[in-house]
Amino acid sequence: MTAVRTAAAGLALLLAAACTAPTPPRGQAGTPAATVCAPPPGVPEAETATTIDVIEQAYFCILGTYYSGATLDARSLLTAGFVALTQELNRDRRDLPEATMPALTGDRKADWAAFETAYRKITDQVPDLRDKLAASTLQAIVAALGDNHARWARQPERPLDYYDGDGYGLGLEANVSASQVNDDPGVALPPLFVTSVLGGGAQAAGLRPGDLIESVNGSAPFIDGKAGPAIVALYPEYPDARPVRLRLLRQATGHRWSVTLKPGLYPRDLTALQVVRSKLVDDDIAYVRMTGFSPDSANRVLRAITRLRTGRTLSGVVLDLRGNGGGSPVEATRLLSAFVHGKVTAYQCTVDDKCQAMPTDDTVELLHLPLVVLTDRSCASACEHFSSAVKDLRIGPLVGTRTAGVISGPARTYLLTNNTLLSFPSRHHLGPNREVIDRIGVPPDHYAPLTPKDAAAGRDPALAKALTLLHA
Repeated sequence: MTAVRTAAAGLALLLAAACTAPTPPRGQAGTPAATVCAPPPGVPEAETATTIDVIEQAYFCILGTYYSGATLDARSLLTAGFVALTQELNRDRRDLPEATMPALTGDRKADWAAFETAYRKITDQVPDLRDKLAASTLQAIVAALGDNHARWARQPERPLDYYDGDGYGLGLEANVSASQVNDDPGVALPPLFVTSVLGGGAQAAGLRPGDLIESVNGSAPFIDGKAGPAIVALYPEYPDARPVRLRLLRQATGHRWSVTLKPGLYPRDLTALQVVRSKLVDDDIAYVRMTGFSPDSANRVLRAITRLRTGRTLSGVVLDLRGNGGGSPVEATRLLSAFVHGKVTAYQCTVDDKCQAMPTDDTVELLHLPLVVLTDRSCASACEHFSSAVKDLRIGPLVGTRTAGVISGPARTYLLTNNTLLSFPSRHHLGPNREVIDRIGVPPDHYAPLTPKDAAAGRDPALAKALTLLHA
């Protein structure tokens, strides 16, 4: 995926998540609450420079509205920001003797004043680095929350239609994604292998599903059993990305070879971009692939099942949520409501354990069909809301591998004064049994991972197991 489309998707998700926020506290010196933390009224105007004032706004916005803002030790945020500031100075070989962390006392306003004074003293000496230092500092403060639904989003660098529907990259997908490496490298398991060839350089070089990737730019893909940073190079985002050198092994023949793939544009199969795809399997099973819980996606799934059901008796539904990165919890609840009524699908809780139930929407007509759900390590957020409810409410079995464990809570979005977007949860998510899913994931009832040999042979062990369960 291109950087443009990645950024565009990020902005779209943040704007889609935006909702009316609780009244935030006043910031420094009685700053009006609306200027501290306000939801965006629409698509932001052009981005302006990130400054210490923008960082201040984000700091007090987090303390006033984040899930645990009321109990958070704000010194952890300021320390993380100062660490990033000094590291950026060091990378630019511009370190300064005055770049010393001020003493912090735990008083949020006093600590901010001390931080701001030190920050301005430093950046006044390197005015050409102001924007870079501010961006690094703010990014680090948000990252210090340790929350997978907290982010600071800058605007795309190019027009949103720059690539006009083409794919960009090496033209391949692997069993480990860039997000897994960046967010939780311990969840990925070796070996690294090609799962699909989309076009571009990978197709021209003759790569095939199942080919093992033994090294990326000379580096091992796994280090001490964890996915290494070299894997990220498989997913270049920027138009000027460098070529990537791969060392490959085709297990069926024992052939080893090296190839250098140059990132570039390639035509994409537009059907693969559809959020909901469906087909009839074995003459009586509705197979539906759903890649995101986007607006109206639940209705699209239900319409697809209805079409497949017309003129025949179905034995069940296979809902394939592998690679589903989440989206709207409302859509997840609506789809669950086609399989069960009168149940709680999840809880959204405050830091002091006051929880709001998310009940099924019993106006949705029940399908009265057996369900099997396919999951993997890329099933995240709303996908885990759905999967945990299926498991806890005994709607049907989960087949595949454990989900991502990326479901801290539904994010709310706020507009900063430089027209960038800050988002984070005001409540945290618990499953129907009030269990924590975030960072843990939902385990499958039947473990069926894809192997390199399966990929090479075009086999899908998870789907095969699902069909066996439904036929039994």
